[in-house]
Amino acid sequence: MRILHTSDWHIGKRLLGRERLDEQSEVLDELAALCDREKVDLVLVAGDVFDTYLPSAEAEDLFYEKIKKIAGDERAVLVISGNHDDSVRLSAATALCEPQGIYIYGGYGYIPKRSEARRVRVADAGPNHIVFEKDGEKVYCNVLPYPNEARLKEYKDPNETFYDKIGRLIAAGQAANTEGLPSVFVSHLFVAGGRVSDGEREIDLGGARAVPLSLLPPCDYVALGHLHRKQHFKNNVYYSGSVLQYAFDEAGLEKSAVVFDLNEDGVHDLKEVRLRSGRQLVRLQARGVAESEELLKRYENCYIELTVYLNEPLSSRQVRSLKEANDGLLNIIPEIAGETYAVSNASRKQLSPLELFTEFYRSRFGEDAPDALKELFMSVTEEAHEA
Repeated sequence: MRILHTSDWHIGKRLLGRERLDEQSEVLDELAALCDREKVDLVLVAGDVFDTYLPSAEAEDLFYEKIKKIAGDERAVLVISGNHDDSVRLSAATALCEPQGIYIYGGYGYIPKRSEARRVRVADAGPNHIVFEKDGEKVYCNVLPYPNEARLKEYKDPNETFYDKIGRLIAAGQAANTEGLPSVFVSHLFVAGGRVSDGEREIDLGGARAVPLSLLPPCDYVALGHLHRKQHFKNNVYYSGSVLQYAFDEAGLEKSAVVFDLNEDGVHDLKEVRLRSGRQLVRLQARGVAESEELLKRYENCYIELTVYLNEPLSSRQVRSLKEANDGLLNIIPEIAGETYAVSNASRKQLSPLELFTEFYRSRFGEDAPDALKELFMSVTEEAHEA
């Protein structure tokens, strides 16, 4: 069976206030074309479909339009919820999606129905697994949506660690593979040792929620979401990465999807296919306003963070002149005699809850908040989302 792994679409996500729905539409069209070109049978979307628990109507419309296009007439699409998704909201349309070959796991015990109508069909399913079949060939998927606070609280034993709970969820998904079918583990987790980008919500602090590789199940391929940089570990453990560059520390990084064949002999012909849609993020440096303006003109159709070295602060007229040189300039970092400050299009409305909390704590106490306190804050925030 030919499989494509993608994740972290973050439909509705903006960059310093700049709308990116057109780019997200473009890259999802590119994924649909890639599926056709590679003759993909099964698409795995490993979480963070949306950027917020309450996506806009435009973001939801875009998701349903493009996921149907990606499914096409014959292939199947498996979607799981990530930490940015409201798992209940995401899976609310399952009854409408399944006839289109789209199966959504939000982590609340819903079991997809067996199907016969499409070439790639559901042969078996449970709350933690789903089996796809094409022409008598089967692939077993162990499915673990993002294990949020509400789900972890299902296990009330105070002596159980985070790792015990995750291990129990993974084992539950493995238990039904009694035939020893070729298998994939699909989840939205932070694996220890993974490289993090600024675009991810800072839930996994200090390694407290990092899952060791040893805890992952024995299977042919591990399809992960959560980290925006594409990366992989031993034993075919892959993060496909986000479909667009969502933070300036990703400037210059290629985005891709992973495509591979899976049969009873394991994984074959695995490759990372570059995604070329969307504006590129660029970090530039220049001395003075005149040099900056000349440099900016060379980077059309990009989003830009500019560090400019100066002898005196920028005037409002100079800031306006720089932005007029390139409408993709989103962030200006003037450096003056060792002092650095930022002139950004972002407002506090674009800051994450953790960024707002960190800023408040620093202004109140004159130092960064301890990691343990940040962890507690994010845990409480997540519980409020789930309430």
